[in-house]
Amino acid sequence: MSTNGSELPRAIRETDVGEGTTIAPFSVIDDCEFGRDCQVWRFVNCYGATVGDEVMIGSFVEIQSDVVVGDRTRIQSHAFVPSLSEIGDDVFVSHGAKFVNDVYPPSGDPDRWEPTVVHDGAAIGTNATLLPVEIGENALVGAGAVVTDDVPPDAIVAGNPAEIVGYRD
Repeated sequence: MSTNGSELPRAIRETDVGEGTTIAPFSVIDDCEFGRDCQVWRFVNCYGATVGDEVMIGSFVEIQSDVVVGDRTRIQSHAFVPSLSEIGDDVFVSHGAKFVNDVYPPSGDPDRWEPTVVHDGAAIGTNATLLPVEIGENALVGAGAVVTDDVPPDAIVAGNPAEIVGYRD
């Protein structure tokens, strides 16, 4: 694990960190697995997650337990990824995107939580909100969209509630 030559505070506990992975100061990482050549920026809170190779996680991101993040995925700043989320390979999650696993908050009961799955190559726009849904391969979720239903592969969705507005070629 690289420390960028910095001795600033960070908390990394019970975590496997792959070769070439850099975790910036002021991050809290607990009980995670990181693949090789990942970049974790400052102020990231990540616990109980599995992260693939060559993943970038921006500042102020929270990734909760039982999350799987695929290879070469980028999760931009201020995103929130709760338990039971699965993000495929080559996915782009833009700034401020939020995933939801509890549709009747605050239930406090993990047995009532539901998963969100984002398939390979999908892109999630800035400030989009994903309720427990499945986002198809190569789909595009527009900025600010509120996704309440599954999105088919290659679809482009926008609005609140999100609707299909086209398809990617």
